[in-house]
Amino acid sequence: SYGYMRKEADRLREDIEALVMQAHQQDAEDDAALGSRRGDELPAELARREDRLATIEAAMRRLEARAKADAEAERQRRAEVEAERQRLGIPRRGKAPQPVDEAPDDKAQTNFTDPELHIMRTTNKGWEYCGNAQASVDAAYQIIVACDVTTASNDTQQAEPMARLTLAHLEQAGVAMPTDATGAAQKIPATYDSGYYSEAAASAVEQRGFEPYMATGRQRHHASEAEGMEPPATAKERMAAKVRTPTGRALYARRKVIVEPVFGQIKEVRGFRRFLLRGLDNIRGEWHLVCVTHNLLKLWRYTFAPITV
Repeated sequence: SYGYMRKEADRLREDIEALVMQAHQQDAEDDAALGSRRGDELPAELARREDRLATIEAAMRRLEARAKADAEAERQRRAEVEAERQRLGIPRRGKAPQPVDEAPDDKAQTNFTDPELHIMRTTNKGWEYCGNAQASVDAAYQIIVACDVTTASNDTQQAEPMARLTLAHLEQAGVAMPTDATGAAQKIPATYDSGYYSEAAASAVEQRGFEPYMATGRQRHHASEAEGMEPPATAKERMAAKVRTPTGRALYARRKVIVEPVFGQIKEVRGFRRFLLRGLDNIRGEWHLVCVTHNLLKLWRYTFAPITV
């Protein structure tokens, strides 16, 4: 944790200062007894502490840079909330929010041996150093068209990169974009859960040639059709209204038989529930291998598997 590293760094600096003073005293005694001969290497205990201090200080700088990025994102979020509040004419209640602090929290953590990965909340409510696996899946045969692993704990920033990667793989495979009767290119419907939504993400995906259907929040079961009848005024409200249309409901419901089963098959049927390697490049390769073998199994089952009556 950042707080523990700060205390440990102070302790190591004190140890190093004491060892340097001790080394100077030893040098003076050796010079008096043996002359001016000296070695070039540091004493082992001093070198070990200096190496550890350098590792801790590098980890602290990573946490400080991450805290500044998080603070900037929080400022942007507050500005969007304030703009929405003013648009709706809702008076502010309660105390004004505290200024955004750019300093890391004392409990902020990082990993010395695998600094690329971040600690994330897992489904069992615990915390682990994780990579966030992504997959773009086709609607007909559950073939993974594109995959990646990121270090971000949320998916908001992943919609556009995955759309770009999907198009690149389709082009590489010689799969043409769909067209209408006049030959004009049609947008490909794409569904995303609420973790992917932001106005910028939806716009970027649409510019890539997709028709995004993104949930903007948790959908309530058996919600009244009368809800949200007012004309949508913001991009978020327009997206929510789009998903609530009969076409949007039908398309979004298909997620339950397109992408969600793929992760279930990989985790439960094949038993792949954690990465075994360290380093972002290594776990990306591991995830690519898992997705390739998933596709091979699908191709075999749809093409070569024995058909039984």
